[in-house]
Amino acid sequence: MSETLLQVEGLTKHFSVSKGVFQPKSNVRAVDGVSFSLQRGKTLGLVGESGCGKSTTGRLLMRLLSPTAGSIKLEGQEIAGLKGSQLQDFRRRVQMVFQNPASSLNPRQSVGAAIAAPLRAQKITPKEGMKVRVQSLMDRVGLRPEHYNRFPHEFSGGQKQRVGIARALALDPDVVICDEPVSALDVSVQAQVINLLQDIQADMGISYVFIAHDLSVVKHFADDVAVMYLGKIMEFGTRDEVFDAPRHPYTQSLLSSVPSPDPHADRSGRIRLTGDLPHPSNPPSGCVFRTRCPVVPLLPEEKRKMCVELVPTGAAACHHLPEAAAFAASTPDERKIHADS
Repeated sequence: MSETLLQVEGLTKHFSVSKGVFQPKSNVRAVDGVSFSLQRGKTLGLVGESGCGKSTTGRLLMRLLSPTAGSIKLEGQEIAGLKGSQLQDFRRRVQMVFQNPASSLNPRQSVGAAIAAPLRAQKITPKEGMKVRVQSLMDRVGLRPEHYNRFPHEFSGGQKQRVGIARALALDPDVVICDEPVSALDVSVQAQVINLLQDIQADMGISYVFIAHDLSVVKHFADDVAVMYLGKIMEFGTRDEVFDAPRHPYTQSLLSSVPSPDPHADRSGRIRLTGDLPHPSNPPSGCVFRTRCPVVPLLPEEKRKMCVELVPTGAAACHHLPEAAAFAASTPDERKIHADS
């Protein structure tokens, strides 16, 4: 059985925002009670719509943001409240690859200096010398070591992301948080970067938190998957459990929306969500998905009331998993009959 490396319990981040000079402040619940675990040497895929809180969760794990509440434990050590030198020591073990490779690099700094920056910040001097260490990292991620003194504008988007990966590997971390690292790249380059990350994991035993909205990439790369909606985890399970037998209605609709490359594929069974996404400053009570859930209108009144109550804990946060499974398996005509009745 795999060892739990990172354990997150009830992680919460609220941002206080003002609507106007004479208006009271409100809290935007960007992350609201998120819990999951990451195993050593494995990859956790964090997926969901834009604005669901994925990137904020990644920044909380990295402690670029301080949590409002909740627990983050790395090998049993609580890191949610770390400060000063303790926080700096923690960041030797957890690094991040950012979404936009261009904006994550200083245009006035050579790529060699960028990759060496974590080592200098931690006051680490490699035995073989800084330049040799940086050039070995460049070679490890598929960059030419002789380009050590070049600047970011002289590299392509995929090469810039490789620089970001090399920088994240400089301190030999245990965990690397990848915040949509391939979303800004061409499809062919995406495959190269994903294969590179997998090779690094096989060689170094690194664990990844892989944040993405591209479900096909997550299915190829992740071992476990957490599905987020409006700051909460809707479903958590292994890759096969989530992709082959989704239980929560939101997961079912999310997977249903993935386009098929087959022009003759039957798209009539696609689950289409209706209604607007609620604002995180005023989420629905109980199940946050209930205002858009396609199963709720088909339930009798007494069962609908359950969705207004607290959502049950478990692998899938839904009161009506049997009904959700029946809905996902039904045909569009059967759904229409139930809706009309």
